[in-house]
Amino acid sequence: MASPTPRLKGSSLLPGHDLRQRVSDLGVRLATSLRAVTEAIPDRPAGPQRLAKALGLDKVFASRLLKALRNREPLTVVHQLPGPDPLRRFLVAARKSGVPSERIQPAREAVEAFEGLIRDEAGDRSALGAILSAWLPEVRAQLELRARQTAYRAAGQILGAQADFDHSTVLLYPAGGGRLDVVWLIGVVGLQRLRPGATVKFDTQRLVPEAGKRRPTDLHGKVLNGPAVGPEAFCSGTRATIEIQSAGESVHYLLGETGFGPRSAVDVLFCEVNRAELPASVPADSGRRAWFAAEISAPVKRSCFDIFVHRDVYPGEDPELLVYDRSSGGLADVNDPGRDIDRMQADQTMVPLGQGLDRTPLSELPRHPDLLGHVHACLGWNPEEFRGYRVRTDYPLHRAQVTYAFRPPQESAS
Repeated sequence: MASPTPRLKGSSLLPGHDLRQRVSDLGVRLATSLRAVTEAIPDRPAGPQRLAKALGLDKVFASRLLKALRNREPLTVVHQLPGPDPLRRFLVAARKSGVPSERIQPAREAVEAFEGLIRDEAGDRSALGAILSAWLPEVRAQLELRARQTAYRAAGQILGAQADFDHSTVLLYPAGGGRLDVVWLIGVVGLQRLRPGATVKFDTQRLVPEAGKRRPTDLHGKVLNGPAVGPEAFCSGTRATIEIQSAGESVHYLLGETGFGPRSAVDVLFCEVNRAELPASVPADSGRRAWFAAEISAPVKRSCFDIFVHRDVYPGEDPELLVYDRSSGGLADVNDPGRDIDRMQADQTMVPLGQGLDRTPLSELPRHPDLLGHVHACLGWNPEEFRGYRVRTDYPLHRAQVTYAFRPPQESAS
């Protein structure tokens, strides 16, 4: 028979209470008792530097303690407070400075309850932070950003490459005959290998397999094959050479020799034009959706995925933003119910860009509107006829798939 879980004297963590309420109650106890201690310190030193000097403590600890005690949200107090051991040292120092024991004892019991909370409900302080993040959106955002930064560094070391900024743009244009032209513009800034020989590649893929080999071209109609480079005028750094390989419905773009380390960083920029690539509608009553996805090929600090849709393509339809984990199942098809389990919570926001190019600037790519204008000019398209959407992500997860999904017009039933 299992022995009952011991409970600390004075703890408010009583069985049967909702965990959130228990944590909130403890936050009130901690804040009230610790404030009472700080207010009783002789000469009441104000500010972290004076408090640290008065008690012989670390200034970082003092700053964190005072910041937590200024907060009136109990859950945030629990999140921001230093751990139980530093708090015990603070109470010892406060008692030595002359704070009466009747103020020290309630704070000591609250700190013991704090340690019990961490041990019994979470396991460690990091896990407690994850629990609190479910109730505090600002905490969740901070934790996720730190985790993404860690994942970025780890993935870079494993894969041997990383980049500062990754940008993908897809443009959809009516090609006539019930088909769509699909143009991809792909750019990476500050791409570097971290070790010699690391493979770095980018892929595009036709999402609706059809008879006939896929033959993408550049902006001037030349079939993409062999080595290629992007438009020189729009690259601010060293340009990279790209080797192009076709494989069925996919095209692979492999980064050429660049060396490795910070001095080897290059910019990648290329454009792929696919004439009459996809049908503009779906079979009647099929329920199928059209979708366009970008994935993170190399670990990157920031990514941006834009889509520009001609006014005659999916008229009146705004896309839905979907994010998938494609690490185990490859490219996720939004029409495959079996991939719903790979859906990730989309913490990114899809931002409508309106029409034209004047609302498309990127701080990472100062000449981005000019580049889009160049693409439209080469293809003979009017940018004012396109509506745009944008999704930006800080430290996106490697192999995450960001997807725009549309409900296209249906074909007439025969």
